[in-house]
Amino acid sequence: MVAMSARPNQESAARQTETTSPHRAGFACFVGRPNAGKSTLTNALVGQKVAITSNRPQTTRHTVRGIVHRDDAQLILVDTPGLHKPRTLLGERLNDVVRTTWAEVDVIGFCLPADQKLGPGDKYIVKELAGIRKTPKIAIITKTDLVESKALAEQLLAVSALAEELGFEWAEIVPVSAVKDQQVSLLADLIAPLLPESPPLYPEGDLTDEPEMVMVAELIREAALEGVRDELPHSIAVVVEEMLPRTDRPADKPLLDIHANVYIERPSQKGIIIGPKGKRLKEVGTKSRKHIEALLGTPVFLDLHVKVAKDWQRDPKQLRKLGF
Repeated sequence: MVAMSARPNQESAARQTETTSPHRAGFACFVGRPNAGKSTLTNALVGQKVAITSNRPQTTRHTVRGIVHRDDAQLILVDTPGLHKPRTLLGERLNDVVRTTWAEVDVIGFCLPADQKLGPGDKYIVKELAGIRKTPKIAIITKTDLVESKALAEQLLAVSALAEELGFEWAEIVPVSAVKDQQVSLLADLIAPLLPESPPLYPEGDLTDEPEMVMVAELIREAALEGVRDELPHSIAVVVEEMLPRTDRPADKPLLDIHANVYIERPSQKGIIIGPKGKRLKEVGTKSRKHIEALLGTPVFLDLHVKVAKDWQRDPKQLRKLGF
């Protein structure tokens, strides 16, 4: 079933049943190839940045829960790393995270960009999804603002045919543009009825259960990813060592001191991150500080240092230290 926008009579009927419908709450997971728009979609549904976005594939490393509060339902969105063929121990662990999450959620949304043909990676993921029989699965065609209607129609037919070929049916097929905010609320409308009846699982106002220090580290990493060469994105990790309020400040002018380390794998990468005369690291600090202040609602002093953790993606001890 392809979902576009609801008709006016459907909307009025929904309003009439709103008061009698039970409240629902549960977990929905977005899966797909790296760079399929999962993080951008999560942020659009939540209405605030809770997952980092990048044009670099495989930038999500933690399952970030974004929480969508509605009168009739609470959607807890689990944004996983993209499932991919792993080349390192980190890659293997990220794939394990994906599969564990799939087994625990109430709804799975498969994200496929409108501007990219169905490829072997998509078919691999959908084949794995076909084996999960009981969980409802929604196909979400993302980035619809990048294509004409003919190409979008072809993509809708292709994803429908793939499910049929593998012996299952999508609960819904929804085209969306998170960037243009097109059909994002409709997607939430379609996910909500598939969740179990339940009171809210998180307090009103909570947008994520991700610890603040982890989110701050992710915002720094997002800024560090911009403009780096192809081999470097996967080598960057960020750890926030401490976040402490400055003690000598008046109550009406607080300042939060944040000390963080940016880790790379080889000494030769250090200069790329720092830049000539420290220019690039300063830009990373300036950009990430703005997002951190918006997230925490307080002025921030950000102290960044670049350190080498040799081949950390392949070293179990280093992976544990860096939170994987």
